[in-house]
Amino acid sequence: MLYFVIFFQMLLSVFTLQDQPEFKGGERALNTFLSQNLIYPDFSKQNCISGTVQVSFNIDQNNKPVNVKVQKGFGIDLDDEAIRLVKLTAGKWLLPADHDLNTTLILPVRFNANQTRCGARTQADTEQAITAYKARQALVDAVTNYYENKYLGKADAAKEPQIQALKNQLGFDDDYAAEVVDQANQKLKQGDNEGACEDWKFVRNIGSNKADAMLAKYCK
Repeated sequence: MLYFVIFFQMLLSVFTLQDQPEFKGGERALNTFLSQNLIYPDFSKQNCISGTVQVSFNIDQNNKPVNVKVQKGFGIDLDDEAIRLVKLTAGKWLLPADHDLNTTLILPVRFNANQTRCGARTQADTEQAITAYKARQALVDAVTNYYENKYLGKADAAKEPQIQALKNQLGFDDDYAAEVVDQANQKLKQGDNEGACEDWKFVRNIGSNKADAMLAKYCK
């Protein structure tokens, strides 16, 4: 089992009590909501990466987090999941009557991997894994860019064997595509259509048709 902790008490610490937006139900409700909706990112899960991602955002007049971005993170999949979770809180904030749309909120999100499985991970281990992620991402981009261009009729067909070799190296097979589709389906059940569509699109852009039906149905 993987664990997820939100240090909510640090949120909005620069504002007076009467000025700050509040998650419906308070700190405990926010922690519960985020914990229940967390999908621990695959790379960080497999590599036992833990840490805190600080996400900044504003809340607009429609009670939706906007300008959501990482203020301090790792440049890996933990950042993406922290952003996704903040966006998922749309409609769940109590705003003061004089709410300032320019008020910037900061939510530090702490990810803790399972210590029983991961054992004693050192800072050097984490840094090595992060470096590996960034190197791997360049290969992922090469694959997805190729298929994006292929669907537009602009890809160089002579590069197909090279791309297939990259897919094999990255483990982009049918089983992997099915796992990402399942993850996207889980996000859809959470009401995260945007996140689900991103995952389904990714599946298509690694050369799989396993997400085509869902893309056609939900991502027009």
